[in-house]
Amino acid sequence: GPTVSGNGLAIGASGGSVIGLRDRLVVMGYMERSATQTYDATLQAAVQRFQQAHGLTADGEAGAGTLAELNISAASRLQQIIVAMERERWLNRPRGERHVWVNLTDFSAAIMDNDSVTYQTRSVIGALASDRQTPEFSDVMEYMVINPSWYVPRSIIVNEYLPALQRNRNAVSHIEITDRNGRRINRGAVNFSQFTARTFPYSMRQPPSRGNALGLVKFIFPNQYNIYLHDTPAKSLFGREVRAFSHGCIRLNDPFDFAYALLAAQESDPEAVFQSYLRAGSEARVNLDNPVPVHLVYRTAFTHTTGQLNFRRDIYSRDSRIWNALANEGVAVRAIGG
Repeated sequence: GPTVSGNGLAIGASGGSVIGLRDRLVVMGYMERSATQTYDATLQAAVQRFQQAHGLTADGEAGAGTLAELNISAASRLQQIIVAMERERWLNRPRGERHVWVNLTDFSAAIMDNDSVTYQTRSVIGALASDRQTPEFSDVMEYMVINPSWYVPRSIIVNEYLPALQRNRNAVSHIEITDRNGRRINRGAVNFSQFTARTFPYSMRQPPSRGNALGLVKFIFPNQYNIYLHDTPAKSLFGREVRAFSHGCIRLNDPFDFAYALLAAQESDPEAVFQSYLRAGSEARVNLDNPVPVHLVYRTAFTHTTGQLNFRRDIYSRDSRIWNALANEGVAVRAIGG
């Protein structure tokens, strides 16, 4: 149908833009045919259904972001579907009877058992900068670490913390500076200005605590990217619609429940087991008796368990590169209209 004009519509609005919104939602299957010319409760509910299917905040208001998604053409949506199918072709192998499925564009992490979601939580993924984007790959989760230390990646040490220490040796005081043997260094005895990013000889570590950058648990599937799932003290970010803020790892909104769900396969009282380690306060590794495959994927088009088609934004602009490659090989869509 025709695109919807206006910058934002909400309950009580009326006029041509509301009629256009109504007609487009009817054609797209989000509401039954209606003669209303007012943004009423029925139209609001239809907008919420659209928002839920597109990963938007389901407030029932057709703001600028919702209208932008609503006005994306059928041809563009078909391109998203074709790219998603191409990505499925790449992953044409068993995912595992039990596996973890992290869809980066959906900002979610799910535990899947026999193709059914048995646990799901919101996630925060890598920021939009090219050096922070979360990669896509599959691996196997072998264990979790409760009360983890954070061993600061070299890139963060030399690009963020070393300049801060050169300005003030007491900067980032919550982080320990350690030598190659893991022994703590007295920062008062070090002249940080003598080092460059290449010559800085120390490592850095944040001990276990509630304020630890990894929170109170991390989930490890050893990989070349040093990516893992973990807790975080920065809980407010999970309320955002777009949740791309990390250095690349996946932060979980409900990591304890995620851990309980994983441990339920091997413990009669997984919560009690987890909490006993947590209360001890020291770093503890808990192996998974049956390692769990993990798939970090990027799907901007996928079906809900109800069969409803969902779309998400191409936040890292990865779909566009795949579509361009397919188009160069002759793939095309023949959609016309809105």
